[in-house]
Amino acid sequence: MCGRFALKSPPVRIRDEFHADVSGLVWSAHYNIGPMQFAPVVRCEHAHRRVDLLRWGLIPSWAEDPGIGSRLFNARCETAAEKPAFRAAFKARRCIIPADGFFEWTQQALGKQPYFIHRKDGDLLGMAGLWEHWAPPDGQPLETFTILTTEANAWMRNLHDRMPVILTHDEVARWLDPATHPSELRALLRPLSDVDLGAYPVTKAVGNVRNDRAEMLEPIEYP
Repeated sequence: MCGRFALKSPPVRIRDEFHADVSGLVWSAHYNIGPMQFAPVVRCEHAHRRVDLLRWGLIPSWAEDPGIGSRLFNARCETAAEKPAFRAAFKARRCIIPADGFFEWTQQALGKQPYFIHRKDGDLLGMAGLWEHWAPPDGQPLETFTILTTEANAWMRNLHDRMPVILTHDEVARWLDPATHPSELRALLRPLSDVDLGAYPVTKAVGNVRNDRAEMLEPIEYP
């Protein structure tokens, strides 16, 4: 699964790596983003990529209670195309969630230890996601997203049995393109190569989402 991630990089870097318009994006570094918080999301409309702030935790358009979003921050890629909460978005509202990395916890002798997972080459992660537009009968419309997960690759299984679907730059184009055939979409939903990711232990303070400081990403010594 993916329940926390970090995006410390500025909008200009998102623009350069994902070739997206960030002119309307107001964003400062966040080191510990959790569900129900807002984060930048790359979307494509009429061949134009843009980045907007959406809330993490997908609310289906038909939902009566927006609280459902607190449970739908991840979607299993194996079933997203068929699940009622995700299938409409899978067909027409796909997105990319940029991140410097994400966190995962492992059970060890001294308790649960968080690790920060990142690309070895330093590039941003492009996590595959889905987004929705939810409009209550009375109140403000809300746009939300979920992150797709897949089975872990051999390297990641040392930390967890699931991981986000992380796309290469070429795959990002196909994922965002509304004309991409469903069979091609399924081919994209697989673990990233074992050799592309690295990880290091970080402070247990990251377990509290209110701790949103640069030291959340600093490596620590761990026995």
